Amino acid sequence: MSPLAATQPAFSSGTFRFADLEVHRLGFGAMRITGPGVWDEPRDRAECIRVLRRAVELGVDFIDTADSYGPYISEDLIREALHPYPDGLVVATKAGLTRTGPGQWHPVGRPEYLRQECEMSMRRLGVERIDLWQLHRIDPKVAADEQFGVMKELLDEGKVRSVGLSEVSVADIEAARRIVPVVTVQNLYNLTNRQSEEVLEYAEREQIGFIPWFPIASGELANEGGPVDKIVKETGATPAQIALAWLLARSPVMLPIPGTSSVSHLEENCAAAAVRLTPEQVDSLSATN
Repeated sequence: MSPLAATQPAFSSGTFRFADLEVHRLGFGAMRITGPGVWDEPRDRAECIRVLRRAVELGVDFIDTADSYGPYISEDLIREALHPYPDGLVVATKAGLTRTGPGQWHPVGRPEYLRQECEMSMRRLGVERIDLWQLHRIDPKVAADEQFGVMKELLDEGKVRSVGLSEVSVADIEAARRIVPVVTVQNLYNLTNRQSEEVLEYAEREQIGFIPWFPIASGELANEGGPVDKIVKETGATPAQIALAWLLARSPVMLPIPGTSSVSHLEENCAAAAVRLTPEQVDSLSATN
C-alpha cells in the first residue's frame, strides 16, 4: 500500500466521472449525522462535525445528503464542518421528500416546491451551484415530466451542475433522460437486497453512476460459517468492509456511500476501499442472492 493510500484510504476505491466531475468511488452518506428517525439534531453534534472533517482527511471527496435529513440538519452540519469546501470535494443533495416527524417521509414533486428546495439547499450549503442535485422520489401525484422539467430548468439556469434520480426503475430513467441528462441513480442495493439489479446493469451500460443506499448489509451471510464469515476469516476484514468491498468489485459505476455518526466506524468503512477480494470471493458473494 502506498503512503497516500494508507493515510487517505478512500483513494484506493478508484474513480468515477460524471458530468465534468471526478470522484473517488467510496463516498460518505450524511443521513446518519442527524437524530433518531433522521429527525432533529444528532445526539453528539461535535462528533458528527468530526466525522465530516475526518472523512475528507481519509480521502472522501463525494458526500451525499438531502434537504429532508433532519430536515435540513445534515446540510447545515456539512457547511459548518467543511465550508469553504476543499478543491475537488463534491457535495450532492436531494429534494422531493418532505417530513412530518421521525421516520415519516412523503413525496412532494410540485415543480415550485422542488425549485424552492433546490434554492434553499444552495443557501444552506453556501454554494452558488449544487454539484449533483437528485430527485429524492418521483411524486406519483404530479406528472413525472413536470418533475424532470424543473430539473432541466435548474440545470440550464446553472443552479445545479448535474442531476440524478433516486429509487427509480429503468423506465423512469429513460423517461427522465428524454428531458434532462441523468448522471447518477441512487437505489437500495446491497449484498442481501439486489432488487435493483436491472437498474444497475442499465447504469453500467449507459455509464451512469449507481449510488447504492443502505450499502452495508450482510445479515445472516455473516453468521458463523456463512459466506461473509468465511471471507472475513480469509482476509481479516470486518463484515462491513467485505460488504463494501463486494460493492466496489461488483461494478465500475458503483459509488457506495456508507454513513455513520462515529469516527471509528467511518475509519473502518473507509478502510474497505483497500480490501481486495479475489474473483472467487466476489463470485461466492454474488451467488448468495
